[in-house]
Amino acid sequence: MSRNDLMAPNMSKRFKLLIAYDGTAYSGWQTQANAPSIQQKIESVLEKIVGQKVTVHGSGRTDQGVHARGQVAHVDIDTPMKPESLCRVLNGRLPLDIRILKATLAKPDFHARISAKGKEYRYIVWNDPICLPDRRLYTTYVYRPLNVVAMQEGARHFVGRHDFASFTANPHRAIESTVRSVFSFTVSKRGKEILFRVSGEGFLYKQVRSMVGFLIRIGEGAEKPKAVAELLKSCAPRKARVPSAPPNGLYLWRVWYK
Repeated sequence: MSRNDLMAPNMSKRFKLLIAYDGTAYSGWQTQANAPSIQQKIESVLEKIVGQKVTVHGSGRTDQGVHARGQVAHVDIDTPMKPESLCRVLNGRLPLDIRILKATLAKPDFHARISAKGKEYRYIVWNDPICLPDRRLYTTYVYRPLNVVAMQEGARHFVGRHDFASFTANPHRAIESTVRSVFSFTVSKRGKEILFRVSGEGFLYKQVRSMVGFLIRIGEGAEKPKAVAELLKSCAPRKARVPSAPPNGLYLWRVWYK
């Protein structure tokens, strides 16, 4: 070790990032070999700023076309910059469809995914014969009238601790269990928009989109609200009866910690 190495202060810091993004142009959060991702874009910009290889760890993956208002990530970098300076510099170099809303210093044992205690997702449906052009990428268009009361009744069956095997897709990786806890699930309508709000300890691959997809079927009259309870009780793998709602209506809204 050189004398300069001994004299150099250890500048390594763990930063917690609160991130919002428009997922339209990206393959999702996670870095992929041949497609642009949110994670890859932030890492690329950060590496140019700090001059070192970095890995940004997100609270979870979002799929292609899914948006976020409250994604959380952490990254370890060697820099004398303060959090507010890092936030400002990142936003100055990132594309406008990715924004760092806040940067703070985190404890060394903080982990964006492992430390998370719960998440809230929101899903927006535009329910009208005509969808406004500026809403087409940020809501899911359903032209048939939807029965909000029936969807509210169906949503209540999701609340609690259940095996969600019937409401998840194959992630093509090993998972320990398909049992999850849903803390709340509400459905409300304002004007032509129907808002689905669901919170829980964590969600399986395409679980939120599957739950919303089935509630839309209930709203259209193709299924009864009690069918949610029947499918949960069956614990059977998901079939075509449970469609996955399109990604563009989905937002990772909030991640909370201790």
